[in-house]
Amino acid sequence: MNVMVENFLTFFTTIDPIGTLTIFIGVTAAAKPQDRNRIAIRAIVYSAAILLAFVVLGQLFLNSIGIRLAAFELAGGIIFFLFGLQMVFGTGVAVADSEEDAGRDVAVFPIAVPSIASPGSILAAVVLTDNRNFSFYDQLLTTAIMLSVLGLTLVLLFQANRIYGWLGQAGSTLVVRIMGMVLAAIAVEMVLEALPELIKPLAV
Repeated sequence: MNVMVENFLTFFTTIDPIGTLTIFIGVTAAAKPQDRNRIAIRAIVYSAAILLAFVVLGQLFLNSIGIRLAAFELAGGIIFFLFGLQMVFGTGVAVADSEEDAGRDVAVFPIAVPSIASPGSILAAVVLTDNRNFSFYDQLLTTAIMLSVLGLTLVLLFQANRIYGWLGQAGSTLVVRIMGMVLAAIAVEMVLEALPELIKPLAV
């Protein structure tokens, strides 16, 4: 039972449903309510597919391409920072009247990747289902826990329409700017966490 709780907390922390809701609110400010719900569903489906793929093939994939998680985290931090700046200065981050603008689907980026399927959640999916340390039953249980956190995230994303109803247009605009600053701060933290891991081998 303790292991199940620890795994749940690990996935809850790395998937970060509340932080994902923050980003979701920022990037879907101009979307219609029904479009917003469809974006949420697609984002969860895409994230689940990515994380399940890493559960099954994660160790083999990461070893084969030779990319460290720290490098992935650094790239995600840089992308998040640029996205946060766009939100702060209002340069077209929020979804336009159509679901997808110029072929870009925000359900894929930045909501599914690198927000939900983040470097942290990918690492958790790989480590907590390591074939060398866990039985097949344990891996199934951990995968179910991961999917339950994704389900919780979807429930929270569905609350975005209610939140927009409370805020109104002016309030939504203000929140987008504030969330952009928060996202930029999160990005800086990601970069600061990744840099020591990348620099450490060079210092040896």
